Amino acid sequence: MNASDATLEQQRQRIRLVAALTSLLVGAALMAAKFYAWRLTGSAAILSDALESIINVVASGFAICSVVMAGLPPDDNHPYGHGKIEFFSAGFEGSLIIVAAAGIVWTALPKLLVPEAIPKLDLGLLVIFGAAAVNLALGLTLIRTGKKTGSLTLVADGHHVMTDVYTSFGVVLGLILVRLTGLYWLDGLTALLMAANILVTGGKLVRQAFAGLMDASDPSLLDAICDLLEKHRSPCWIDIHHLRAWRSGTRVHTDFHLILPHDINLTQAHDEVKRIEALLNANFNGLADVFIHLDPCQDNECFACAKERCASRSKDTEIMHLWDRNSVVPNKRLALKPLR
Repeated sequence: MNASDATLEQQRQRIRLVAALTSLLVGAALMAAKFYAWRLTGSAAILSDALESIINVVASGFAICSVVMAGLPPDDNHPYGHGKIEFFSAGFEGSLIIVAAAGIVWTALPKLLVPEAIPKLDLGLLVIFGAAAVNLALGLTLIRTGKKTGSLTLVADGHHVMTDVYTSFGVVLGLILVRLTGLYWLDGLTALLMAANILVTGGKLVRQAFAGLMDASDPSLLDAICDLLEKHRSPCWIDIHHLRAWRSGTRVHTDFHLILPHDINLTQAHDEVKRIEALLNANFNGLADVFIHLDPCQDNECFACAKERCASRSKDTEIMHLWDRNSVVPNKRLALKPLR
């Protein structure tokens, strides 16, 4: 990573930290407001919203630690960096959401089976609606910042905040129905519906974290790499195969095999590798770790080689290998395209 890339990454890290700290402070303030609304009304739906906010605050605190650790450079003990802490953070957050859903069900069932009147409902509605509006702005900001700076933790925290928004708006809608109809059992039903909604979100976060820890294939990342190599394709890049790529925090790790003409020398082959490394680092903000295994071409690959003036050529160029996600990964399928 050069000096300009390092400076840019430092700026991104500061943005991540500010976003995570903002999430923690705003979440704590909104949690207090929601518990105040619950004390006023005794509503199970409002309590369900407040319980989720506890998880929100705890997860935001964990997110700050995760962002700090993920930003640490590789060292002797962690040669691939510390980025996988973000998957732990996302899984932790998803697990907390599931716990919150169970707590909501526990508190909502009595209100559904034995409905009670809800005092000061109008004031409670106003507090919850205001909290939802603030959370909406916070959640969208966290998701946008996380995607912009490559932080899975901020994206996960943003989605968690958005579940809080959906819960709050669902609570508002349910309590409006209670106010209009006088059917107080709708309070408990609303809380149960909100629990089901956030349970789905928590499950998605846990699955995403598990996939990241297991280095599951990332189709969008593979597509980006294939498109980049195809766009800047050199005539002597005969084919690539066995492409693997994964994210670890802000870093991107990729390795693949590159077939080059067998008559080029070691210096020329090294130059081609360095060119590809530069392409990938320029595309991924200097945070790409690239390993390329070189293979010499075989006689039967002349038909797909665009290198001119090759003394070993036995056949004219007829077609070229198509590089897409399905054709360059292990166990690939052969894909060819005609010359333009």
